[in-house]
Amino acid sequence: MARFRKSNDSTNEFFDGRHKFEHWYRNNSIYFISARCRNRYPAFQTDEAKAIFWDRFDYYTQLHHFVPIITSLMDNHYHDLGYLADGKQLGPMMRKLHGSVAKLVNDILPERRVPFWRGVSDDDYFDGCLRTGQFKPTFRYVLPQSVRHGIVKDYRDDPHTRVHVEYDRELKRALELGCFLDIPYKRYDG
Repeated sequence: MARFRKSNDSTNEFFDGRHKFEHWYRNNSIYFISARCRNRYPAFQTDEAKAIFWDRFDYYTQLHHFVPIITSLMDNHYHDLGYLADGKQLGPMMRKLHGSVAKLVNDILPERRVPFWRGVSDDDYFDGCLRTGQFKPTFRYVLPQSVRHGIVKDYRDDPHTRVHVEYDRELKRALELGCFLDIPYKRYDG
């Protein structure tokens, strides 16, 4: 079996003058996943909406054997760093997670948000497989999200910033398993 596949098999890197976004479904990888609500709408500002997100997140990550390392949920977006042994599980997990969260949160909003998810590149979510040098900065980016957004003064006071696996433990495990991309990237290799 191939180590990875892309969501788009086209060899054309650009479309209409813009770089095309594609998902990589790579086995044995540490993924950074990020998504936000369309137009930055604060769909998760209530405890009820946040509870829906966490319920569906826990259910679908477990169902698809995605191991969260650190996750931070804000009022209009979330970031997650996690491990996935079987890369082909990413697409179905994200489809089910985003579909169920959108439906259930829309049920409690004053008016339906369709589409519910949308990022800068007009995709439902961003994902990337990390290189060794990207793990620490990505972990450090996700950890203080609630502080950066003025929600709390210390991330440990935010129930929606969840460290599932401590940094040192996960880095050691990821290195032992060879989880990181071995593609050089000047920004992190120099």
